[in-house]
Amino acid sequence: MNPQANTLRVATYNIHKGVQGIGPARRLEIHNLGHAIEQLDADIVCLQEVRKMNRQAAMRFRHWPELPQADFLAPEGYTAVYETNAITKHGEHGNALLTRWPVLRKTHQDISDHRFEQRGLLHVVIEVDGRPVHAIVVHLGLIKGSRIRQVAQLREFVEREIPPDEALVVAGDFNDWGARMRYAMNAMGMRDSSDLRGPRILTYPSRLPVTQLDFIYGRRLAPVACSVPRGPIWARMSDHLPLVTDFLLSKQ
Repeated sequence: MNPQANTLRVATYNIHKGVQGIGPARRLEIHNLGHAIEQLDADIVCLQEVRKMNRQAAMRFRHWPELPQADFLAPEGYTAVYETNAITKHGEHGNALLTRWPVLRKTHQDISDHRFEQRGLLHVVIEVDGRPVHAIVVHLGLIKGSRIRQVAQLREFVEREIPPDEALVVAGDFNDWGARMRYAMNAMGMRDSSDLRGPRILTYPSRLPVTQLDFIYGRRLAPVACSVPRGPIWARMSDHLPLVTDFLLSKQ
C-alpha cells in the first residue's frame, strides 16, 4: 500500500494489445508499457485489450514476449490475473488485473451484448491488510445501448456476488463519451474522482486527449487524488492514457 495509511492506489489502462500504429508503421510497445506500469506504483492495475497470445503478431515482431502479456507486464512481486473476452483468428485477448496484494479468488462473467463485440467482466478479490477488497475490470461496448445493458449486468453481479459492507473498485474503459454511465454507477453507491472537483480528466485519444473514456469508481472507498500521466512517451504507447486514483479505505 502507498505510504499514506489506509490509501489504495488504483490504475486503469487500455494497452491496445501492446501494439501501436497502422500498416507497415505498426510498432511493438509492450516493453515500454512494462516500464510505464511499474512507474504507476499502483496497488491494483486494471488492464484492457490484453493479449494472451497472437500467432500473427508473434511472427511479425522480433521481440514479441514469450509470456502472455499480463504476466509479462506484471512488476516484480505482483500477481497477474487474466481472463479472455475475445477469441480471434490468430489468438485471444481480454482483461487483466495486476496487484501487489494477495489474490484470494477470481471470477469472470461474459457481458457481451451482441456477437460483434465480445466483452467480459473480471472480478478479483484481494486481501489488503487483512480485509477483502473487490476489484472489477470492465471494457464496455461501443454502442450506447450496449453500455446501458452491460452496466445493468454489472449491477446484478455486484448485488449477487459482493457483500455490501466490503470495499469495491470498478475500473476500465467504459467507452463512455460524456460520462453518461456515471449516474448509473452513482446509483450503485459508486463514486469516482468527479467528487474532487479538480481539472477535467482527459484520457482519449492519448496524443491530444479531448474526452474521458476511462473511469475508476469506488464503494466504501473515498477518492482523494486523481492523475493522468502525460508526455510524448505516454502518447505513443497506446491510444488511451492511463488513469490513476488514490482512494482512502473506510474504517472497518
